[in-house]
Amino acid sequence: MEIFEECAVINDLLQANDGTEARNRLIRLLDQHAREGIPYSPLVNHLIRESGLFPYLDPETSSWQDRFIFESFKVDIGQETPVTLHREQSLVLKHLLDGDNLAISAPTSFGKSLIIDAYIAVKKPNNVLILVPTIALTDETRRRLSKKFSAEYKIVTTTEVELGEKNILIFPQERGIQYCDKIEKLDLLVVDEFYKASQNFDKERSPALLKAMMKLGQKATQKYYLAPNISDLNDNPFTKDMLFLRLDFNTVFLEKHELYKEINKDAQKKNDALLQILGKQETKSLIYAGTYSNVDSVATLLIENTEREHSELLSAFSAWLAANYHPNWKLTALVKRGVGFHTGQLHRSLSQIQVRLFEEEKGGLQTLVSTSSIIEGVNTSAENVIVWSNKNGKLKLNDFTYRNIIGRGGRMFRHFVGNIYILEEPPSPADTQLELTFPDELLADVDEEQYKKELTKEQLAKLLQYKEDMAQILGRESFDRLRGEGVLISGDTELISEIALAINSDKKVWRGLATLNASTNEYWAWILRKVIKLVPAGWDATYTKFAEFVRVMSSNWAFSIPELLDQLSEYDVTIEEFFKMERNATYKLTALLSDVNVIQMEIVPEHKIDISPFIARLSKAFLPSCVMELEEYGLPRMLAKKIHASGLVNFEDEELDLHSAIELLRAIQSEILEQVEGLDSFDRYVLDYFFDGIALQKPRAVDAPVQ
Repeated sequence: MEIFEECAVINDLLQANDGTEARNRLIRLLDQHAREGIPYSPLVNHLIRESGLFPYLDPETSSWQDRFIFESFKVDIGQETPVTLHREQSLVLKHLLDGDNLAISAPTSFGKSLIIDAYIAVKKPNNVLILVPTIALTDETRRRLSKKFSAEYKIVTTTEVELGEKNILIFPQERGIQYCDKIEKLDLLVVDEFYKASQNFDKERSPALLKAMMKLGQKATQKYYLAPNISDLNDNPFTKDMLFLRLDFNTVFLEKHELYKEINKDAQKKNDALLQILGKQETKSLIYAGTYSNVDSVATLLIENTEREHSELLSAFSAWLAANYHPNWKLTALVKRGVGFHTGQLHRSLSQIQVRLFEEEKGGLQTLVSTSSIIEGVNTSAENVIVWSNKNGKLKLNDFTYRNIIGRGGRMFRHFVGNIYILEEPPSPADTQLELTFPDELLADVDEEQYKKELTKEQLAKLLQYKEDMAQILGRESFDRLRGEGVLISGDTELISEIALAINSDKKVWRGLATLNASTNEYWAWILRKVIKLVPAGWDATYTKFAEFVRVMSSNWAFSIPELLDQLSEYDVTIEEFFKMERNATYKLTALLSDVNVIQMEIVPEHKIDISPFIARLSKAFLPSCVMELEEYGLPRMLAKKIHASGLVNFEDEELDLHSAIELLRAIQSEILEQVEGLDSFDRYVLDYFFDGIALQKPRAVDAPVQ
């Protein structure tokens, strides 16, 4: 590529107001400069400025006018040195600093999160709440913000923690709902990936996210909602009076290799193509496999056809997985080949560790095979993205999700160009209008007078019927009190009615709930089966298998995962099923039991049964309270057990809350590394990652708050 001629073409495109094509060609030109070690000329710098990609300017070789722009767009983001924003980031920040409520759609490479950091650093609000889709993103966001703001703000990620003077709260939607009553006022409510509030994009999460947006939105002075690839937003009560900005401003270029045309649905050709791509790559690759079975197939293919990496770190990781999870688990063989996998079902600390290894420059994972969890659970990217499958679960990929996946290719300041290898035919391009409507699952939480215009006639009738049915079973006064207190977790009128009807029609049987408070777990299974049947689908196991799993899981602190799997061997529970069922038990079953408990205490108070203690233990997977929470921070339970056994920390102390535990662990870091017995090299690697994530920000000189 002749540099001067290409600069002339880019300049012509800019003059013709074709900013997108000019930017794409410029990014490819910058990639050439990076690969060939060519310094930027004043002309190249000028084109960077004209394209709005200000962070890419090289002040050493710029004209004074372009250097002025580079300095003018610098902003404090909570670090020691300010950073330069690109033109569209600066526009968004200006809107926020002016007090506007914003819903924005921008590509993955845009840098939407950086604007949050700049807002906090410049405006210095008292309370910011950030809703994220997953626990993994909660931890990733916490780590980023802790390093910048923990000296000034209390950073809260769990619902048991009380507010400080100034707070940054980071929650998945369910925790946001639980914490809502503790908050009087929010200066800013951020909803990351707010497209998940639409039933069309995430049927499972949508009701809870809409409920969180509805409840927290009423307490927020200002709102900032983020999503990729949305072309339009319908009128709806959840984003009412918000300014919608569609910003198609990319900072990397995606080079697409449409190999599916040559492969033509031939499975062997597809396998060969994947192995060939990985064989010639020295940089990181993400493989989108689409389904759990495809992840398994790709894993098998790579184990059988690729050589082991010469990496002490990965060998140690493989041995660690075998000892702490299962020796015959596919992941133990896979990581020796420099490959990990990322699905929504893994233990959260395992996903975090693999992403950390993937981010390592040397000796870490070269490839991650994933389901859609890679676009939902973490903010990682790679120079190469391989679209192995055009499925998302059982359904075909839609254009929105496809663009979200390929948007993981490239990374600002690391890879100007992302290589996208497409092995199955992609969906046709389509505009995406985001439709946010009240789902039926939210009706139990809705004030029909306030939202009369937004509800359909059928929904209003359904809500009226629900109120009549519940008033008949519980009594009008009791039902109104429960609604006013907001103690029911589910907003699904059908489920709440079914629970009330089941308990009311067979009061004696539900006395069996008392067995859950017993010191022995011998009689749990039958009452758990009865509870589970209230929601017949989605447990990923038979009722008996799931109930037995919960019973065995009650020994989680006493036994290792391999020992628990051994106890479950007669039910053929695999390690993957273990992860799934633990997740369903701690979230789905906990929520269901909570509603059952509230309703049975109203219908049969004479039984004097309250299973709240059992529900609290179940929600923590029967681990000591802060052990489960520390796992979210990157400290796996097996390491917490070793630290506990050393006597340095008593995790069984019920007075030990999360923040006290973190302060204690931070204070005795050196003692842990010196005195805890049985720590292998990978244990120490994980501890290093954990301690890095809880390190305090060093106080820095800060400006006075903006008035």
